[in-house]
Amino acid sequence: MKLANSYLADFVSLIFPELCAACNGSLVANENVLCTDCRYNLPYTNFHLQPNNIVAQQFWGKLKLEGAYALYYFTKGGKIQNMIHRFKYDGRQQIGMLLGEIAADQLATSSIFNTVEVIVPVPLHKSKLRKRGFNQSACFAEGLSNKLQAKVEIDALVRIAATETQTRKSRFARFENMQEVFAVTDPEKLKDKHVLLVDDIVTTGSTLEACGVELLKIPGVKLSIATIAYAE
Repeated sequence: MKLANSYLADFVSLIFPELCAACNGSLVANENVLCTDCRYNLPYTNFHLQPNNIVAQQFWGKLKLEGAYALYYFTKGGKIQNMIHRFKYDGRQQIGMLLGEIAADQLATSSIFNTVEVIVPVPLHKSKLRKRGFNQSACFAEGLSNKLQAKVEIDALVRIAATETQTRKSRFARFENMQEVFAVTDPEKLKDKHVLLVDDIVTTGSTLEACGVELLKIPGVKLSIATIAYAE
C-alpha cells in the first residue's frame, strides 16, 4: 500500500507539480517551498553581520534598538515580491514559517539577536485578520522561534484602530497614519525582556516605529527588529 501511495504521489506531482514560491519553477524531490537555486541565490542582505546596516539607520534618533535586520532585499517585480505575494494573498503560510527558519539560522550566529527572549509580530486589525485568515508576521515569528528558542507572544501587541493602506503615502503621511494605532496588552509578559519585533516588509519603518514606541514604554525592555525583506 505504501508503494502504491508513493507511485500515486509521483503521478500527481507530474500532472500538478509543486512550484517554487520565488521563481515558479517545478520543485523536485526533497525540495520544499523553494527550489535549491532560489534557496541559496535569493538576494540576501547579510544585515546580521552589519550592525549599522540601512535598516538600523532608518530608526536612528527614533527608536533605541539593540539590532535591526531584514532577510532579503525587495525589488518590485522580483522573486521576493512574488514569494511574499503568494505567502500573504494565496494563504501559503508555510512560506512564512520557512523564511523564519532561514532567518533564524542567520540570527542565531549574532551576539545581538541570539539573546532574544520574546518575539512579537506586528498585529493586524481584527477586520483584516478575519479577511485574510492569518497574520503573516505571526507565521514568520513562529519560524524564527523554533531555532532562536524564544517565545512568540502573538497577542502582546494589538492594533486598536484600522488604518488606510500605506502603499501610496509619503514618509510623513505614513507616520501620521500610524499614530495611536497600537497598544500593549500585558506589559508584565515583556518586562525586562529582549523583545524581537517582526514584520514582513520594512519600507519607511513607520509601522515598526509606532509599535516600537509602545514596546519601549515597558520597563526594562530591550528592542530589536527583524523583517523578511527591506524595500528601498
